[in-house]
Amino acid sequence: MPSFGTLKADTLTHSTAGSLDTNYVVEGSSKSWIHGSTAAVPQDSLNVSSGTDNGTGDYTYTVTSAMGNTTFSQQVSCNGGELCAVKNAGFTTTYYNIITYTRASSFTAADQLNYGNLKGDLA
Repeated sequence: MPSFGTLKADTLTHSTAGSLDTNYVVEGSSKSWIHGSTAAVPQDSLNVSSGTDNGTGDYTYTVTSAMGNTTFSQQVSCNGGELCAVKNAGFTTTYYNIITYTRASSFTAADQLNYGNLKGDLA
């Protein structure tokens, strides 16, 4: 496939929607996301190299390209047969941990489908 070089732009302009500074695209885009499973196996992902099942409802995902610092934003959620809550159990620049609980059973850790999203600067 031929190479066409580098495209550089400070502003993107749409014919009817107006203009947007490219900084919003770079800084506002998700740098990592995961569609996990009940066994921490990534079903689909971006910038995730592996998942670890640490026990019932406890999942760790390792990112391929590290985040620039630990002040990134992390959003997590889960989906199961019952309502669930998610606890951000820990993270560094190279991994993040999700623990899922069932609300119906007094917040007992339980295996749930899980999803994560990181926003911030890459290293």
